[in-house]
Amino acid sequence: MRIAVAGGTGVLGKQVVAAVEKAGHEALVLSRTAGCDLTNEHSVRQWLVDCEAVIDVSGAPTTSALNSMKYFTQATANLLIAGREAGVRNHVAISIVGAAAIDSGYYAGKAAQERMLRVLPGGFTLLRTTQFHEFVGQNIGRLSAGPIQVAPKMRLQPIAGHEVAQALADLAQQPAAGIVQDLAGPKEEWMPDLFAQYLAKNGQSPKIVEVPLPGAMGKAMKDGGILPDANARLGTETFTEWLAKQ
Repeated sequence: MRIAVAGGTGVLGKQVVAAVEKAGHEALVLSRTAGCDLTNEHSVRQWLVDCEAVIDVSGAPTTSALNSMKYFTQATANLLIAGREAGVRNHVAISIVGAAAIDSGYYAGKAAQERMLRVLPGGFTLLRTTQFHEFVGQNIGRLSAGPIQVAPKMRLQPIAGHEVAQALADLAQQPAAGIVQDLAGPKEEWMPDLFAQYLAKNGQSPKIVEVPLPGAMGKAMKDGGILPDANARLGTETFTEWLAKQ
């Protein structure tokens, strides 16, 4: 089975490629570095020849709602339309728990993506997940200031990226299922605590200053708006367990 992985060179994308190949299938990486512009329909159409499924884990490096919406609507439309023409039977997309309700900042793009999946023809599967354990390290560098480490006030229930990758690879091998059960980490965490653990692992102990992020997205993060509900499926590896292996 030939499965296209949009965003296959990213942190999650590389793990999805590995999971697809471990299952004995061919993973075709769609990314700018590989020569595929997901916002260009002609470019996408050339890459999806003979693909039976698509896993879209691509992302936009922006916090702007407008830019995020522009990227995700273009990329999703191109993948769905070109995929339908190529005979793709299942378009598997990932979104974020709570994004559709928050619909602000980066999450506005994910909310728009979810709407596109429902409107455009073609079989799709949508998996909403919580933040990945890798998300912590990605944000530490952006928020440091000398001996001070700024940490967002954020309640989250993070999950190991490899568990998400395996779930996406499994879904791609099955018929399109629409919106499936949310996937979350095994326990709720407080982001400043995770920052402290991550920094200690790397031999650092700066003063951590907790700050609320602005806007609707920041409020939702602080108040639990990105936490899963009781119906979510839970992963098994905690952040502490994941960090010990890094």
